[in-house]
Amino acid sequence: MTSTTESASVKALDIEAGSHPPVRVRGLVKHFGRFRALDHLDLEVEAGSVHGFLGPNGAGKSTTIRTLLGLYRPDGGNVSVLGRDPWQEASVINRQISYVPGDVALWPGLTGGQVLDALAGLRGSRDTTREADLIERFDLDPSKRVRTYSKGNRQKVALVAALAAPTRLLVLDEPTSGLDPLMERVFTEEIARVAGEGRTVLLSSHILAEVQSLCSAVTIIKDGRVVEHGDLGTLRRLSRTRIELGGASEAMGEISRVLRTMDLDVVEDGGRMSLEVAAEQVPAVLGLVGEHRVRDVTCEPASLEDLFLRHYEEA
Repeated sequence: MTSTTESASVKALDIEAGSHPPVRVRGLVKHFGRFRALDHLDLEVEAGSVHGFLGPNGAGKSTTIRTLLGLYRPDGGNVSVLGRDPWQEASVINRQISYVPGDVALWPGLTGGQVLDALAGLRGSRDTTREADLIERFDLDPSKRVRTYSKGNRQKVALVAALAAPTRLLVLDEPTSGLDPLMERVFTEEIARVAGEGRTVLLSSHILAEVQSLCSAVTIIKDGRVVEHGDLGTLRRLSRTRIELGGASEAMGEISRVLRTMDLDVVEDGGRMSLEVAAEQVPAVLGLVGEHRVRDVTCEPASLEDLFLRHYEEA
């Protein structure tokens, strides 16, 4: 049972959180011995958004998330979650957060249903109708003991608990690890539903297609620092668009000549031409192509993968 003092703290959190972004990190530094895992990292997640948090293993994603949960104490900078300091007030904040790690550890002797009971009891709130619906959607058998579950089924238990809980913020760290493609699709549909309800999601994932389909904003980190951040539309505009052409040699020769006067790098191979251009140059290039009546044209806008690979190609 929640104490009177703790209930008052949760109510105060509800009021105060409304005037703050659910997650705000400024200049976060975290060391492990001599190793600097986070190097003045900034992160802000707007209320009601699904925010992608990208980076390969070792980039600092999980360290950031554990700091947000109050598991790690920052060595520098400021961290605010739902308007509070997670290191000082983790127990209060975490009642309003749903967290799913990439490798879920559960009580092996309990059934899946008993784990859901325990997690709801720790939080102090529950939506049993929503929980039952999610159990069915994720095809989870809650009567089996955790020790008999595969990695994917353990992941399903954590997802059911997180999605069903009446929380304001979901922090998901590689949440679809171990799920088959059908269950990944269910996850995507459920996150879209969560966003439609106005809840906030911080989604850390290495599956770029998953992030691109779900997220309205993205932060990419490398070596503990932010290298790209912003809404997905803006980031795509910052990336280069790939254009491929094929046509008569006379037209292609003239197009190539004009493109080179525009300081564009053109690759020609067997009667075909390819180039990458900034977003603002696309209309001029396509206009030139139209003037020469070239019909074999492929114009592929920049994807999230292009953004990611720009920073991690060497790795």
